[in-house]
Amino acid sequence: MADRPPLPPLPDDLARVPVQHDGAPVHPWLPEGHPDTPAPRTRDRVWLHVLLLLITIATTTATGAGHYYGYLIDFVPRPLAFTTWRDLMLGGLWYSGSILAILGCHEMGHYLACRYYRVDASLPFFLPFPSVLTGTLGAFIRIRSRIRTKPMLFDIGVAGPIAGFIVTVPALVIGLAMSKVVKLPANFVGLELGEPLLFKGISWLIWGPIPDGSSLNLHPMAFAAWFGLLATALNLFPVGQLDGVHITYSVLGGRSTYVTFGAIAVAVALTFVSTSWVVWTILIVALLLVFGPRHPPTVDEHVPLDARRKWIAFVALLIFIACFTPAPIQPYELVRPR
Repeated sequence: MADRPPLPPLPDDLARVPVQHDGAPVHPWLPEGHPDTPAPRTRDRVWLHVLLLLITIATTTATGAGHYYGYLIDFVPRPLAFTTWRDLMLGGLWYSGSILAILGCHEMGHYLACRYYRVDASLPFFLPFPSVLTGTLGAFIRIRSRIRTKPMLFDIGVAGPIAGFIVTVPALVIGLAMSKVVKLPANFVGLELGEPLLFKGISWLIWGPIPDGSSLNLHPMAFAAWFGLLATALNLFPVGQLDGVHITYSVLGGRSTYVTFGAIAVAVALTFVSTSWVVWTILIVALLLVFGPRHPPTVDEHVPLDARRKWIAFVALLIFIACFTPAPIQPYELVRPR
């Protein structure tokens, strides 16, 4: 790649503000008031981020305690004579530590990319949600300034899913290795978790074919990895302000609107496959109404995406395929062999 020709020097009396363009400096200093001058960074309310994180640690650990109890009883509800409440909460850390690492790395991928490009963004907000299944609704960051180019938008958008995926894979391998194959009781009633392709593949490598009448009793770390796969797939959906729409807009520009409408049509069709898609479909329609179908333009629309980033976009598509399942959750009675 040829060196850039030197730019003419600026007068000494001009205010100096560092700026980057497409990840590489185009000129070390810009005059004050120049449109490419980065906006001043907003101060975060650190106490709020810490408070939400602590509450989310509590809710996910409580949820993890339930998953650890289910792991110990092997699908047969019963009291555990030598297991205390403290033991269950400590066991719940397998889940909470894993899922917070996955979500935290995902959001820090976005955050650090924003810092690299001098885009004003908040620290991650974790969302506690007391429930028996997840204990959290995930996490997000707020981007408070416009993004200058499509390559910058792409890097910020794709950094999160890739960072989270890198943490999810080892958690999945370790969690599945600590899981166990258990024969289901005849009167078992529960939930069937849809298995993404990556989950199926690693499970088969570790355990081989699961015999009829048996099921894999997931260790809490494996359940956290399963939730991480689902969260990654949902984030890569090209709707609203999710990561997927940032990536598709960076690659396709205005044509990404057609991808958004296609994704909504797919989500509606999936509601006929699994009722668990009903809530998600309602949410993405709400995102469409709030943010509109068109992605907001970058400041400089004329900077193209290079070939390397297009290959990374293809990798992101493969990650979506590996993490996606058409039926995430459904009652076991609906899928039990007759």
